[in-house]
Amino acid sequence: MPESMKVVAILAGSPALSSILNAVLAAAPGLRVRSFETQAALTAYMRLCPVDLVVGDFDCEAAPADRLASALRGNAALAQRNFQILALTSAVDEDMRAVAAKCGINEVIVKPMSPRYLLERVEARLRQPHRPRLSIVRAEVPREIVYRDNVVPLFPKGQPPRPTA
Repeated sequence: MPESMKVVAILAGSPALSSILNAVLAAAPGLRVRSFETQAALTAYMRLCPVDLVVGDFDCEAAPADRLASALRGNAALAQRNFQILALTSAVDEDMRAVAAKCGINEVIVKPMSPRYLLERVEARLRQPHRPRLSIVRAEVPREIVYRDNVVPLFPKGQPPRPTA
């Protein structure tokens, strides 16, 4: 019997990052990906359709991942309440760890990361049963990569990443 499609919702800090993540995740078999520009649009969609995993972004000015997670976890009107939340961030500190754990984020990935690495983490999360435990993952970026003219900004409004703790 074929496995059912898993639905992943994305609300990222920039349209460029959202577009890249959408393209990489949508190419994976068994994933149906939906990108959203606002928290209101995501919430309206989740009221009608079950979502298995939400990708949020602490750098999203309109809906930082912690506020998004709190709002979604506290919303009893969603079609499915047993979903996981994976958050992206440019820096991790102790305050952010506490906030992420408190608001129900399941995993935090530190940017910059490869979109394919995010795909691996999404697939791993969807294979596991829902667990409330928070895990923070730092993607290792090979030092030999040299960025040239063909760079898509992954941070909102050209902000450089904050140094990690």
